[in-house]
Amino acid sequence: MTAPVDLPACCRISTPVRVMYFDTDAGGVVHNIVYLRFIETARTLLAIGMGLDFEEIARTGTHPVVTRTEIDYLKPARLGDELEVQGHVTDWTGIRFHVAFEVHRPKDGALLVACRQALALVQMPSGRPVRLPVGFPSTLSVAPASGGKPC
Repeated sequence: MTAPVDLPACCRISTPVRVMYFDTDAGGVVHNIVYLRFIETARTLLAIGMGLDFEEIARTGTHPVVTRTEIDYLKPARLGDELEVQGHVTDWTGIRFHVAFEVHRPKDGALLVACRQALALVQMPSGRPVRLPVGFPSTLSVAPASGGKPC
């Protein structure tokens, strides 16, 4: 997966993952739901890189919320595999944005999983959607005065 060239670096993520015993079934194959945990980790690191860290979420009450996930399981990962999760922002409107992820096994170049997610920023506890911040996708920070900076 290649992110668009003009996409800011902070709108991309690549993170390593190692498959552990608790990720697998009795045959040593990764459970399908585990891939979503790998993607959740990458998506959280992506949000932090874009300026929406845990402190800002707590301070503002604005949370990134997954509204849709599409996932294709292409090949299995196995116990002990070293994987890489790559993701990037693909498109956005005033309220919603999409992120694409791929899980690769670098040792053989295999693409294991392809995923696309739709997200929205939601103000809690009301549950109301929030417009994407000015400067998106260079920043997800909804409170730039508090230190959130575009990348």
